[in-house]
Amino acid sequence: MRYTSVALAAALAMVSISTSLHGQRPDDQIDARSLALLEQGKGARAAGNVDGAIDLLETAVAVDPRNRQAFIVLAELSEARGLPGKAIRLYREALLLEPNDVNALQGQGEALVAKGAVARAKENLARVKTLCKATCPQATSLAAVIAKGPPVATAQAVPPKNLPSKN
Repeated sequence: MRYTSVALAAALAMVSISTSLHGQRPDDQIDARSLALLEQGKGARAAGNVDGAIDLLETAVAVDPRNRQAFIVLAELSEARGLPGKAIRLYREALLLEPNDVNALQGQGEALVAKGAVARAKENLARVKTLCKATCPQATSLAAVIAKGPPVATAQAVPPKNLPSKN
């Protein structure tokens, strides 16, 4: 009688584990709807509709969070809008899905330079060079961005607040 409850619990655990594993898709099978939304987003980007492209790409990621290319295109759009911090986060999401994606490493490195994190960008460059084995355009482009350095921040003149006079 003592063994019956243990055996029943073990059987229930095995059934639930095998059921959950059976329902999962392999990582290389991205939902077709997500891929279609990715292509529509790229088309909207090419047509100059940046806001529409971002909406479509975010929907593609929501439909299938394993769509690495959608994360990369979103990161590129964020970087073009002057949001390197958001671009770094989106590239990181893509790299979590595929750590050896040289395009994501290059893009993240460029965003890191724009943010001022040149040392981390050099780490990305080293990884890109390791993955390429020979010279590749991603390594050359990232090296050029690192050599150029982070953009110089221009201080905008802030008008003083209207303070009450002491007279």
